[in-house]
Amino acid sequence: MTVPRQVLDRMQSGDVYLCDDEEMLAAQRAQMELLYDFNATRPGEMDRRMTLARRLLGFVGEGAYIEPPLHANWGCNTSVGNRFYANFNLTLVDDGTITIGDDVMLGPNVTIVTTGHPIRPDLRRAPTITQFSLPVSIHDGVWIGAGATILPGVTIGENSVIGAHSLVTKDVPANVVAYGNPCRVVREIDGRDDVYYWRDRRINPPFDVVPEPGR
Repeated sequence: MTVPRQVLDRMQSGDVYLCDDEEMLAAQRAQMELLYDFNATRPGEMDRRMTLARRLLGFVGEGAYIEPPLHANWGCNTSVGNRFYANFNLTLVDDGTITIGDDVMLGPNVTIVTTGHPIRPDLRRAPTITQFSLPVSIHDGVWIGAGATILPGVTIGENSVIGAHSLVTKDVPANVVAYGNPCRVVREIDGRDDVYYWRDRRINPPFDVVPEPGR
């Protein structure tokens, strides 16, 4: 089943919308069937797993790998780039769009959330159960540590590293290390990172050779 355009437009408008009408629920059930099949694949069924991933998600780049189990509200609103890697228990609250670039790595139990509910209580009670969705963008080369949560509307810049269990509530610029609750920039990625891979542990050969700029 293809998700109707009017359903996608409603979710991606940035406005408050009703989230429990039958058209939307029927489209979501079809996506959940694909998700179930993906998570039920055996370790030796990699070709089938990736075929299902490409049916479930909006776009899957070359060399991408997603470790089951995967959890997603929809799947079709998420696009991942080339050589993307996600460890187990990735959760995508993707009523809004999630756009992930090339060479992005996600540790286990990462949660990416595009959706929230209004603070006004009557908008969270039946029959007027509403929500809103804002896009999340994760640029090329980002590494997100285990258990981190990315909230609606956040952009993470190229090559940045998000520490484990961080709560990312606002944009993170490119080429920085950031962590905490709430997540904050701790330092820029610099020349020391060309030499040391973890605290005072030096990068060993043959990985200690730093590529020339542009390579």
